[in-house]
Amino acid sequence: MPPDFPGVRLHVVTGKGGTGKSTVAAALALALAGPGKNVLLCEVEGRQGIARMFDVDPLPYAERRLATGLVGEHGERGGVVHALHIDPESALLEYLSMYYKLGPAGRALDRFGVIEFATTIAPGVRDVLLTGKVYEAVKRNARNRGAIEYDAVVLDAPPTGRIAQFLGVTSELAGLAKVGPIKTQSDNVTRLLRSDRTAVHLVTVLEEMPVQETVDGIADLRAHDLPVGGVVVNMVRPQVLDQKSLTEVRKDEVDRAAIAADLKHAGLEADELLLDGLVAEARDHAERQALEDAQRKVVAGLGLPTYELPRLADGIDSGALHELAALLRDQGLA
Repeated sequence: MPPDFPGVRLHVVTGKGGTGKSTVAAALALALAGPGKNVLLCEVEGRQGIARMFDVDPLPYAERRLATGLVGEHGERGGVVHALHIDPESALLEYLSMYYKLGPAGRALDRFGVIEFATTIAPGVRDVLLTGKVYEAVKRNARNRGAIEYDAVVLDAPPTGRIAQFLGVTSELAGLAKVGPIKTQSDNVTRLLRSDRTAVHLVTVLEEMPVQETVDGIADLRAHDLPVGGVVVNMVRPQVLDQKSLTEVRKDEVDRAAIAADLKHAGLEADELLLDGLVAEARDHAERQALEDAQRKVVAGLGLPTYELPRLADGIDSGALHELAALLRDQGLA
C-alpha cells in the first residue's frame, strides 16, 4: 500500500521509556530503505542503542554503513541504512570548525573541559547542536561533494516527556543568542521541524501510563506547532483466546470437562491442580486483554494513523528488525 507520509524526509521517533522507541526507529529506517534508497538512522542520547541492536562496535561521530533495507516487491536488493551517533561535544567541535575555523583550538578547548561546561550550562545550545547535525543530513543534496544524499533520515529522539522541548530549539535560545551563526542555525532547524517534511511518530504500548503520556505528548507537540505523525503500538501480545472463550472465562463459566477432554486427547493427564492452573492463566489473560482493549480504544480516539507491532518472544536482533520493518511497510508507515 502507498506510504502514509510520502513527502516526509525527517521521521522523528519518540515514546515513553520502555516502549521500544529505539527498536521502532531502527525498523522504520530499514522499511524506508527500499531499493535504491539511502536512509540515515541517528541517535542523540549517548546510549549506543543502535550498535547494540545491530551487534556492531560502538558508533563514532561519523556516518557508517549499517545494514541493507527491505527488498523490493520484485526481489530487488534493498537500499542502504547508514547510522550516526551524535554527541553534543563532537557536534560543537564541528560547529566551531565550520563557523569559526577553530580546528586545533577547538580540540584544545575540549581537553580543558570547556565544551562540556558550555553544553551543560546551556542545554538549549546542546539541543541545537544535536538537531543541527540532523538538519544538515536532511538538507544535503547533490551539491555536497563526497557526502551521501539521503532519501530519509530517522531520528531516535529523546522520550515523549522531553520531545517538545528538545525540538523547540528557538524558544530555548531566545535569551542566549539573538544574532549570529548559532541563531541562524536554530531558525533553520526550527523551520524544518515545523514543516510538512517532518513527522514526529510516537511509540506506546497498551498500558495506561504510556498511552496517557502519548496523549499528553501529542498535545504538547501541537502546542509547539510541531507536526504529529502516527502512533506505533509496540509489543502487542497475541490474542490466544477467541471472544467466546474470553467471555466464558470472565463470567467464570469455563467448561472444565471440555478442557480435560482436550488435554486427554493431547496425551496429558488432567488432574484438578492442572485444571486450576490453566483456568487461572486464562483469567489473567482475559483481564489483560480487557485492559489492552480499553487502551486500544483510547489510541484509536486520537484520530491518527496507527500501526501495531507484535511482541517478539525471542528478543530483538537483525532478523527481528527486518520482520518489524516489513510489518511497518505493509501497514503504510514506510
